[in-house]
Formats: sequence, structure tokens, C-alpha cells
Amino acid sequence: MLPTQDHLLACRAPYDFDALLGFLAARTIDGVEVVADGRYARAVRSVDGDTTHRGWIEVTHAPERGGLRLVISPGLAGALPDVTMRAQRLFDTAVDPGLVAATLGPLAAAAPGLRRPGAFDGFELAVRAVLGQQITVKAARTLAGRFARAFGDPLVTDIDGLDALFPTPTRIAALDVPAIASLGIIRSRATAILAIAAAIDAGELTLDPSADVPTQIARLRALPGIGDWTAQYIAMRALAWSDAFPHSDYGVKKALGTQTDRETLAAAEAWRPWRGYAVMHLWRSLADDRPAP
Repeated sequence: MLPTQDHLLACRAPYDFDALLGFLAARTIDGVEVVADGRYARAVRSVDGDTTHRGWIEVTHAPERGGLRLVISPGLAGALPDVTMRAQRLFDTAVDPGLVAATLGPLAAAAPGLRRPGAFDGFELAVRAVLGQQITVKAARTLAGRFARAFGDPLVTDIDGLDALFPTPTRIAALDVPAIASLGIIRSRATAILAIAAAIDAGELTLDPSADVPTQIARLRALPGIGDWTAQYIAMRALAWSDAFPHSDYGVKKALGTQTDRETLAAAEAWRPWRGYAVMHLWRSLADDRPAP
């Protein structure tokens, strides 16, 4: 068997790996992701034309090397550029924290290394966002795990709990509402998930940072069950938009002490173009007393 590959994801200090890992740990999809002992691991599918690579990755903090250590399983050896790029997006390694802190000022002073978690897979993140609408993090995790195991593909790994590949948009677009609702997902969210899958499968929606953000937000909001909060959250993570701002979020308003959308938007105006990072700091200020998808 081929050996695993070890790579460095360089990033600027300060980098609050523990905070980002904690955020991801609370939202792992059973079977697809595992966080344990300071490590993030996930199942990976990478498609290159007619070739599909399958395997797993593991990410740990390596401050002595100036970044994060990325371990890639042998099955992904032929997909190194794609896998590396997606890991960089998930762990937000490209940003200059100094620029963010300079704009956010006192808001970022207590945690200047806080990052904006991205997404390894845009469709997966969008499904997770829809499932997280107006329910607890724990409940959303349960539903996401059911969804992955019901419609995803099995994967054999040596990592405990890591055994499923998240389903593709094509697979989900071929389903109907009752099939998804049978997992305990309410019909309106099942409809939204189907609409996202169909739009991606048809090439009408692109959920990665290469896409034009305003266009994708408009297309998201045109879909059933996708309001501004969900579209902004997807933009913040899947589109890696640094200025995304889900202003209607309960936690954001609570942290700011605002009541109306207008007040919330006005309070955040000085944080442009880093309002997505401001959201992370606002949620952090609430500690465990915050709802998030």
C-alpha cells in the first residue's frame, strides 16, 4: 500500500486553531467527519473528469512548522491540488489576521487569531445550513448524520467513526421530498435541499469561492426555503465571503444589543469588508449561549 502524504498548510500567526477546531467539532457530520485529540479528520471524494478519488484527510496544528499539518490518505494521491485547496478553504489559512484585527478593532482584541471557518464541500455545507434552521446544533448534527448515512457512499478507513462519503448533488437531485422527509427532516427543508441539489446539478448554482458572490446569493434566495440568513451563512462559509453578514441572526443581535435589522446593519458597517469575521467574534462573545447552524 502507498504511504500517506504529509503536507504543510502555511498560515499567518496568530492562528486560533483550538477555537476553529471547537467550532467544527460541535458541527461534525457523523460518519463523514471526526474531531478527536486535537485532530480533524474527514472522508473525501474528489472528482477529476471521469476519475473519482476517495479517501480521508487529517489536519492538526503545527505551529512549529508555521501552519497546519495535512495528512492525505493514499487513495487521494492523484487529487493532491484539489484536496489541499479545499482544506485551505475549510481552515481559512490565506487570510492576514492583522488586516482583520485592524478593522475590527476592540471586537477582535481578545482573540486576534480567530478564523472564519470555511467549507470543504459547498453542497455539504449548504445542506448542513438548511438542516440547522431554527433548531439546536445537536439536533442538526443528528439529522445531518442520518442524511449522510442514508444517501452517501460507504468508505473504509482506519479512523474510528469515519466511514461515509457525503452524498453528491446528483444523488440527492434524483430523490423526492418523502425520501428525505422520512429521516425526520421537515418537508420545507427537504424541499430546500432538493432545490439546492438540483440547481448545483444543473450548473445553475456554484457554491465555492470561485463563484461571483452576489450572483450566487441571489440564486440561493430564489430557491424555496432559503432566506437571507441561510444565504448569508452559506456565503460566509461555502463562498468564503469575508463580508458576509447574517444580520437577522439571534446571536448576532444579542451580542450587539440591537433589536432591528437596520440597527444591526448600521452597527456592523464599520467592520466592512470583514463582517464575516465579526460574526465569529460576536458568537464567541456569547460563549455557549448562542444558536448556530
